[in-house]
Amino acid sequence: MGASGKRPGGRSARVRDAVRQATLGELAEHGYAGLTVERVAERSGVHKTTVYRRWGSVEGLISDALELARDEPWPIPDTGTIQGDLRGIVQLVRSGFADPELGPVSSAFVAAAVQSPEAARALHEFFVARHDQSAEVVRRAIARGDLPDVVDVREVIRVAVAPVYYRLFVAHEPVTEQDADRAADAALAAARAGVL
Repeated sequence: MGASGKRPGGRSARVRDAVRQATLGELAEHGYAGLTVERVAERSGVHKTTVYRRWGSVEGLISDALELARDEPWPIPDTGTIQGDLRGIVQLVRSGFADPELGPVSSAFVAAAVQSPEAARALHEFFVARHDQSAEVVRRAIARGDLPDVVDVREVIRVAVAPVYYRLFVAHEPVTEQDADRAADAALAAARAGVL
């Protein structure tokens, strides 16, 4: 993306940040179904034609927000044990969806991905990056000799967090701390058994 307007560089980054914050705010308040380019433009203070020119559509806004989120650092647990670390990751996912501000935004990203191929691609890329970051706990466990070096480090993470997404978005059930710990423990047991 090139800079827009007369001032290159900094203005472009400020515009992108303002539009991203407005997108996240609108998703939190209205969900994916209520997200519009017009509302984002109004909330961000960026002219509607600029938003349409740079992002094109609601799907473009979602994709850009996910692209920015993909590169944000993820607080990787370091408890000293693979069980504690995996439980920590799954609890982070669970608590993220339970958070009154972050939860609706995360849910809106999933809803958008169901309805838009562009958003689905962006969400996939977000998860690839997030799982790679999180897989550091599995890499550390392999280095300590706690897991066999043949495990697929990303698959351990995917299997650990998958039950949270299933409960929330397929079964529409709450996810308790116990549910999250059980999911982490099941992934760990599968990894130790050579299944992953």
